[in-house]
Amino acid sequence: MSDTAPQPAPRPRPAALIFDDPLSQQSSDDTDHGWGDRPSGGGGAADLARFLDEKPPHHV
Repeated sequence: MSDTAPQPAPRPRPAALIFDDPLSQQSSDDTDHGWGDRPSGGGGAADLARFLDEKPPHHV
């Protein structure tokens, strides 16, 4: 018999709390394309087509 007991495995440290200002960082909402985003540069007829495509049904 041995007097030496096996050492327990080290426990992982809990996640640290971060007290930074969340509004100072860029989020994925700032960089991704939302619904209805189309490349700019149309103008005129392209703007009218976009307006008609995105108009809610109760505005028909």
